[in-house]
Amino acid sequence: MLKHLYFGLLLLTSGVSMADKATEIKVATFNVSMESSNYLARGEAGDNTVLAKILTRGDNPQVKNIAAIIQRVRPDVLLLNEFDYIAKPESGIKAFIKNYLNQPQHGSEAIDYPYFYYATVNTGQPSPFDLDNDGEATGVGADAWGYGFYPGQYGMVILSRYPIDNAKVRTFQHFKWRDMPDFMPTTKQDGSPWYSAEAWQQMPLSSKSHWDVPLIINGKTVHLLASHPTPPVFDGPENRNGIRNHDEIRFWLDYLSPATASYIYDDNGNKGGLADDRRFVLLGDLNASADGDGDAINSAIKALVSHRRINQNFTPASKGAAENTPDLTHARYHTASWRMRADYVLASDFGFSIKDGGVFWPAKDEADYPLVGTRGASSDHRLVWLKLEISAE
Repeated sequence: MLKHLYFGLLLLTSGVSMADKATEIKVATFNVSMESSNYLARGEAGDNTVLAKILTRGDNPQVKNIAAIIQRVRPDVLLLNEFDYIAKPESGIKAFIKNYLNQPQHGSEAIDYPYFYYATVNTGQPSPFDLDNDGEATGVGADAWGYGFYPGQYGMVILSRYPIDNAKVRTFQHFKWRDMPDFMPTTKQDGSPWYSAEAWQQMPLSSKSHWDVPLIINGKTVHLLASHPTPPVFDGPENRNGIRNHDEIRFWLDYLSPATASYIYDDNGNKGGLADDRRFVLLGDLNASADGDGDAINSAIKALVSHRRINQNFTPASKGAAENTPDLTHARYHTASWRMRADYVLASDFGFSIKDGGVFWPAKDEADYPLVGTRGASSDHRLVWLKLEISAE
């Protein structure tokens, strides 16, 4: 597998000092909806060169608003979902940092991230099979290994103010779904398997990828567990996307449970999950609600947010979300304009205490509301963050 690991340089000695002395970190996730087809006329598939041009120019209003939101919240560590995979960082993530984040947006101070990580994902990777069973194997869209019209559409990027332990990064892009014990089967109406035997042998679990990316902060390791499971919609009665979403989330349940993680292997062939005495933050657009909103099979997400290793003392909320659905008590926890908690920042109970957190969703009477006021202003998702104190243990 081709992976690209790029890391910026520390700015003089200030970055080293910050990493050596940090006792608190702010960690965030944000589905920025920055994939090329989002910037094209309806019906055009395009490719990631469209986004590359936008990032190079530095003048796109939507991307400027996205940068302004990041600058307002100022996370130390940030996962971006739906940021196209662009192999050359100068045209992709570096261009976004230089031309948007390093420039003051709408009254905010510029922000810099000297470290970043990205890698290939399954979205848009062509398969030779008719995965949606419509009678035609196109290799794209629903016939790609993860839904997409070009490789890397809906990709992921991690930005960090702290060093990344490159040698210990684990990716699970190519873990086969069939190798998950007790996977949830997908069947046709007659009870036969939805996927052909040949396709099932090659089918990856992850619609994009699952990453375990360790950061080094004040001499301590913090594992970022990042993913973006497929939306549990856009299918039929077989519910193939809902089932895949469930098992993509269930992967993390097993990864965090050493007794059940022995079957897991990463893209380098290393096996097992994450030991109990490890700090981690699990984050991303998981496309599922533990509160029962939406179309997901919510047993996996309910088990994840209540997992014994997850700190359950705090749930990020916002005034804007409560205002968006005033008749629903738990609406204040929603993270998407379509009324669901879809995006998560879940910290380990070990090694952290939660000091603060929130969802960037201003109410309509607040000055920053125009940054999220329409679908085209920034994204249909909201930035979610936690401020964590790193304990001495």
